[in-house]
Amino acid sequence: MRVLIVEDHRELAETVATGLRQDGMAVDLAFDGQEAVDLATVHDYDVVVLDRDLPVLHGDDVCRTLIDHGGRARVLMLTASATVEDRVDGLGLGADDYLTKPFAFAELIARVRALARRAQPALPPVLTHGDLTLDSTQRTARRGGRRLDLSPKEFAVLELLMAARGGVVSAEELLERAWDHAADPFTNTVKVTISRLRRKLGDPPVIETVPHAGYRI
Repeated sequence: MRVLIVEDHRELAETVATGLRQDGMAVDLAFDGQEAVDLATVHDYDVVVLDRDLPVLHGDDVCRTLIDHGGRARVLMLTASATVEDRVDGLGLGADDYLTKPFAFAELIARVRALARRAQPALPPVLTHGDLTLDSTQRTARRGGRRLDLSPKEFAVLELLMAARGGVVSAEELLERAWDHAADPFTNTVKVTISRLRRKLGDPPVIETVPHAGYRI
């Protein structure tokens, strides 16, 4: 899952980003509205966590631009105001959800994950393939009843492959969805992560390489 956090309070933005990354998400940061629009036109985000009161370009204008752009991203708008009028205004702009500051971090994570599920065809919280199971809610994966010790990136890649339900997922899509914009597009990090994941999954192999196309389970 890839998330864009748009927040001009840098300390808060970094804190939220750290928490979401620890929960296995790929996170980019923008500190003003124009930077957010620039990133959103390049990357296909699942969720945009958008502060309403932004410099350079107001959060309302960012929200309108994201909606007009027609991407897959769902918008979670943040604001310091808890009035009904502000919530109605934000939702009226096209935001998918609304959260007031200060907020409980656990609630933020829950709302981000709920919006991400709406950004794509609905999937069950537990994905299975043979003796392999992945629980996206508990962030656990097991094979043959044995719990797999996966890094956040390994879990994210496995989740994307299992969510494809036998479809091929390209290395480019894995890099786009599981890593942030700091990742080098010419790196072999996807190949290395797939190799580590295969070792941890054990035999018989479940991840197939499709030449010139990508990977599938």
